[in-house]
Amino acid sequence: MKMANSHHLLLLTLILLPVLCYSFSPESPTDRRVLVLLDDFAIKSSHSLYFNSLQSRGFELDFKLADDPKIALHRYGQYLYDALILFCPTIDRFGGSVDLAAILDFVDSGHDLIIAADANASDLIREVAIESGVAFDEDPAAIVIDHISYAVSENEGDHSLIASDDFIKSDVILGSKKIEAPVLFQGIGHTVNPTNGLVLKVLSASPSAYSANPKSKLSSPPSLTGTAISLVSIVQARNNARILITSSLSIFSNRFFRSSVQKAGSSTKHLKCGNEQFLTELSKWVFHERGHLKAVNVKHHKVGEVDEPAVYRINDDLEYSVEIYEWSGTSWQPFVADDVQVQFYMMSPYVLKTLSTNNKGIYHTGFKVPDVYGVFQFKVEYQRPGYTSLSLSKQIPVRPYRHNEYERFIPAAYPYYGAAFSMMAGFFIFTIVHLYNK
Repeated sequence: MKMANSHHLLLLTLILLPVLCYSFSPESPTDRRVLVLLDDFAIKSSHSLYFNSLQSRGFELDFKLADDPKIALHRYGQYLYDALILFCPTIDRFGGSVDLAAILDFVDSGHDLIIAADANASDLIREVAIESGVAFDEDPAAIVIDHISYAVSENEGDHSLIASDDFIKSDVILGSKKIEAPVLFQGIGHTVNPTNGLVLKVLSASPSAYSANPKSKLSSPPSLTGTAISLVSIVQARNNARILITSSLSIFSNRFFRSSVQKAGSSTKHLKCGNEQFLTELSKWVFHERGHLKAVNVKHHKVGEVDEPAVYRINDDLEYSVEIYEWSGTSWQPFVADDVQVQFYMMSPYVLKTLSTNNKGIYHTGFKVPDVYGVFQFKVEYQRPGYTSLSLSKQIPVRPYRHNEYERFIPAAYPYYGAAFSMMAGFFIFTIVHLYNK
């Protein structure tokens, strides 16, 4: 009986060993389990090219109707998914345990979110967008119209089919390969708060665009006009969660992905619009396949030493180093930049140094400890658009010289030494003269 139990234990160990090894191996930051909430399962086939591009990169998509009574984001204190895609612009109420508060908690826990709206966007979707930092046009019948930068077609209609090429200039967000063809867009407009540094416009409308109801005459100037209209925006929260917000669901559709495009006023006709490249590259950023940083091996020590001290003394010469890497989608690669800085901080920075890099991920610098004693911190606060923020801190006390560590004769005190000895010499001479002079 004992022999059988030992065999069972050995078999169980052999089965679980790969699982345990995987569990304790360095994990990638890429989201893998994605919940996709749909208004209708027909969207799964009409937008299959976008979903297939995600699945081909290893994502596990779980498709559910937005009003399914069984949907849930977490169970027993654990989140079931790493990211959430809302392709349900008309939903008035989510099913199961999902609601506005649950979605906000999901993002606050560091998970990512994609929101796609259209002209029929419900109040619920608008509230999710507002909480994410953008505001859709308040007029429910208004869509973006552009009589100059529209897409040329056989039936031009009301010029609500826009060909936009006003992309954000950022390789980390849209990739290093330039998007040559304009993006087809048809939907409503939204605005971002210019004082909110966490929200960025990725695709903007042209100066000639405006938001209005195409079926009625304008009785007053439209409230949203020009480049203030954002078509696609992104948010990177302070906890490094990422959100993509677009005012069009059709921008993801197979029809747009396969469509050719010719922008009004241009003689160039592109056989394929830029939607697939634009949204694929953008999804890589949203799901942390690009622009995700990590810092490891933070070290500091005195010059000429290797071990980290428990305390520094004023005016010590020290060296500081940290390794920073970026996730490339498959592996961690050295991050190269010239604007990473370290602060030696107590209430305010006493030392601010730009770190040098060897282009292999190691950043380092050296400086002299200031002539102030107290409890200091090494701080690295790196915040660059498109990249996850780094916040590193390490506390270290700084002490003054001990009484037996000062120099015996301080050069700055030589005048006082001279004054003291000259006073004694003068007193001795005066005494001799006074006693023996008749």
